[in-house]
Amino acid sequence: MKTFSLKKSDIDKKWLLIDADNAVLGRLAVLSANILRGKNKPNYTPNLDCGDNLIIINSDKVKLKGNKETNKKYYRHTGYPGGIKETTPKELKNKNKSDQIIKMAIKRMIPAGPLGKIQLSNCKIYRDSNHKHEAQNPTIIDFASLNKKNII
Repeated sequence: MKTFSLKKSDIDKKWLLIDADNAVLGRLAVLSANILRGKNKPNYTPNLDCGDNLIIINSDKVKLKGNKETNKKYYRHTGYPGGIKETTPKELKNKNKSDQIIKMAIKRMIPAGPLGKIQLSNCKIYRDSNHKHEAQNPTIIDFASLNKKNII
């Protein structure tokens, strides 16, 4: 018995589309991270970008459970002394940056490093239902039917 290792020439990337309308953020991020890494495929290889390309639409309509809309904090630092800044998901939605909420959730579920950055670049997030990837004929994933807890 030999250990199977996927070669770069054998990678078959597909385009997938997920509608985030009324989707729970954490569950959406887990599914998205697994698709981007390729962990949903039987020929998963951890050191190669074998994941699929992903399109997420309607990021404005994503939901957070409980009080996370106001209590969850995202921190960043400007690089200057005393330069720590914080924001909440509600503030990001008001600034029309709801795609950043999903992107940060997915980014934190993908390993840091060069491969993780490449895998995250395969994710395209749009605030409404319009996207510019119709030519790729993406396969639609019915996120709501995967589990009844996926949508609110």
